Amino acid sequence: MEFSSKLLENAVNEMSQLPGIGKRTALRLVLHMLKQPKEQTQKLATNLVKVREEINFCKNCHNISDSELCEICSNPRREKQIVCVVEDIRDVMAIEGTSQYRGHYHVLGGKISPMDGVGPGDLTIPSLVEKVKEGVVTELIFALSSTMEGDTTNFYIYKQIEPYNITTTTIARGIAVGDELEYADEVTLGRSILHRIPFESSLKNT
Repeated sequence: MEFSSKLLENAVNEMSQLPGIGKRTALRLVLHMLKQPKEQTQKLATNLVKVREEINFCKNCHNISDSELCEICSNPRREKQIVCVVEDIRDVMAIEGTSQYRGHYHVLGGKISPMDGVGPGDLTIPSLVEKVKEGVVTELIFALSSTMEGDTTNFYIYKQIEPYNITTTTIARGIAVGDELEYADEVTLGRSILHRIPFESSLKNT
């Protein structure tokens, strides 16, 4: 792709590094921004910089937050004794979109995958186990994607918290095996949360 401007080329190259954005789409986006009022482009750039420099991670659940505690953890109407374990922030957003869950979350930041060099120590599993040890949590809901890595992560956490005698459940398999949670429709995902099953039962089916 030939460019008449080095500035345009640099902008397109940076934009094309975003997931799902190829060079042609990046060019279309950059040209679109050039047609907009300068103030609108500056506002976009300012907000992107602020997100990168000022955003926090909740000290309780590791969700994205504007302060030490996210809005979910600081909401007194949420049931803090029920914790839904998810892989990343997109899964929190997906489950929240169902309006079927009123507990807290714990964001692992990934799943155990030896092939990718990701072990238990690379995730927020230790802080989850500490949370269980404190005695406030009465139920853990495993809501990781139903892949080999997701099931391995579920089982590892289950063995870590087994001595503490709390209820462990997993979302009902309205989610197809192998599917990523974030791509499930809201109705299916909502039903899976409502009709969760004991985690031990899911082990018998694998």
